[in-house]
Amino acid sequence: MEENRQGLELCFLAEEDDQEVRVDQYLAECCEHLSRSYLQKLMKTGAVLVNEKPVKASYKLNEGDRITCYVPKAVEPEILAEPLPLDILFEDKDVILINKPKGMVVHPAPGHTSGTLVNGLLYHCRGELSGINGVMRPGIVHRIDKDTTGVIVACKNDASHRALAAQLKEHSITRRYYAIVHGNFSADEGTVNAPIGRHPVDRKKMSINEKNGREAITHYRVLERLGNYTWIECRLETGRTHQIRVHMASIKHPLLGDEVYGPGNCPIKHLQGQTLHAGVLGFIHPSTGEYKEFSAPLPDYFTKLLDRFRLG
Repeated sequence: MEENRQGLELCFLAEEDDQEVRVDQYLAECCEHLSRSYLQKLMKTGAVLVNEKPVKASYKLNEGDRITCYVPKAVEPEILAEPLPLDILFEDKDVILINKPKGMVVHPAPGHTSGTLVNGLLYHCRGELSGINGVMRPGIVHRIDKDTTGVIVACKNDASHRALAAQLKEHSITRRYYAIVHGNFSADEGTVNAPIGRHPVDRKKMSINEKNGREAITHYRVLERLGNYTWIECRLETGRTHQIRVHMASIKHPLLGDEVYGPGNCPIKHLQGQTLHAGVLGFIHPSTGEYKEFSAPLPDYFTKLLDRFRLG
């Protein structure tokens, strides 16, 4: 990987296991800090080469292919910096960790250009955020869904961003989530190992996709049985879009309140989206080399639901 005035040059060599894998899927797995849609846009501009020739996103790799991806240097994002209230768990010159509230979108997108976590970070950090993931996602290494609460990290410089992105790729980051799901488990713990990809019909949804999905592994543990519901802890090995929501629904235990993967009618009135909380995030600090772990307490609505179910 080389950095110059124009941006980053990322180089890879396809191995035997990569045979017949689409180049956009391969790069999305190698560069988890870059979204697949962003990579496909780069390909349309000729910024992705295989054996020194531009390729389309649908190109399938052969063993020994040399892949080069030119990531342009980010320009100043034209996103409004807004003085939003941020629950800051930790901050230094490299990273900032936020306890994200329910209902907050992580980064701007069509229909959500204001009030996002990025808007608040731009104001708080005075623009000191990494630019690797494009102008719409400054500082963002990973994200959590709008109605998921809890710990999320943003990076203040490109070096920190690359260090955390590498740990995500290696699956070495600790991520523990807490959820309330429908139904009861026969076993106290288990693992869902099923690839996740776009739903074949509804492209806004994700689904178990054996053919075109990416590896996804979720370990779960029962914390408390609550009649018709169960409070569980989920530990992620991978971080696919909607991973916990899709995996739990696939084993007939959808998340309480999940409007996409759960039952049509939520039994709890006025519940806003899925009952899911990113409770713990741990990683090797990019500057100190020390392992650090950060946690966010369960939000009030979550603890009130637990108390309610305990009463029966």
